[in-house]
Amino acid sequence: MIDYAQARRMMVDCQLRTFDVNDIAVLDAFDDVPRESFVPKGREPFAYIDQTLHIGEAHGATRCMPAPMVLARMIQALKIRPGVTALDVATGYGYAAAVLAHLGADVTALESVPDLAAEARARLGTAARVVEGPIDSGAPKQALFDAILINGRIEVRPQALLDQLKDDGRLVCVMGPHRNAKVTLFVRAGDAFGARPLFDASLPGLDGFQEAAGFAF
Repeated sequence: MIDYAQARRMMVDCQLRTFDVNDIAVLDAFDDVPRESFVPKGREPFAYIDQTLHIGEAHGATRCMPAPMVLARMIQALKIRPGVTALDVATGYGYAAAVLAHLGADVTALESVPDLAAEARARLGTAARVVEGPIDSGAPKQALFDAILINGRIEVRPQALLDQLKDDGRLVCVMGPHRNAKVTLFVRAGDAFGARPLFDASLPGLDGFQEAAGFAF
């Protein structure tokens, strides 16, 4: 029988703290939110491994839970504080949304796959509102947001999502081709968006955020 509370503590101490996650609130959130409650049934024993977990195959979608240390540093970069508005894009079963909510954010979880959206609603309960719609379009009815997190790899600038940020708002994503992708932080300043790479990482690619295929001769 797995002691999941102990597994969470080991994840925090051995994965997060050793990967430059030092925000106490973020560490506490990852220690408190039961990651095993947001994986496909039967895969709970794998919830705390130091790897990306694929969760969308049964629903025909490329959805994942990023490895804990990757997700924790992405969330840390958003500088979540109680009362901020946050959008969790490609939420899957809703784990990242649950962590954002635990940090005190008012969370909208966006999912385009109906079965996954239903799973997220069931697992999140009242922790976040789940919105069903195209992930590359964001959630314009709920915008503007202080923070946006994208759970998956994108290849193109997510302009529709950037436009849904408040001034000084932050968007974090994994961006670039598969072998050269980096976690990238965007920050809005008026009508301009600064971007800087934070560290190397890769996740499954998300539909709607891919480079257009070139011509082949």
